[in-house]
Amino acid sequence: MKGSSAMKEIDEIQKVSQLYKVLSDPTRLRILLLLKQGELNVTAIGEKLSMEQSAVSHQLKLLRDSHVVRSRREGKTIYYTLDDHHVIDILNQTFEHIKHQ
Repeated sequence: MKGSSAMKEIDEIQKVSQLYKVLSDPTRLRILLLLKQGELNVTAIGEKLSMEQSAVSHQLKLLRDSHVVRSRREGKTIYYTLDDHHVIDILNQTFEHIKHQ
């Protein structure tokens, strides 16, 4: 049992490390801060951040693959939102931590 518990912990550490890698990119953080305000499509995100749609789409794919954001399709348009309240909590706690430095 002890071995499987250690393996589970190692797996969880790897997943946490991957999440922080995804969250460590300034562009992705800017996207997440926009999505914290509500659902947006790629075009709107690109306009607000002065980025090309292809660059925004690439970043959103990484965020989606890491279960940080989710998407829904409405006709030809795909809308993105934060995946769950945990993402908002992580962002809020991180920014609060930075303010206290």
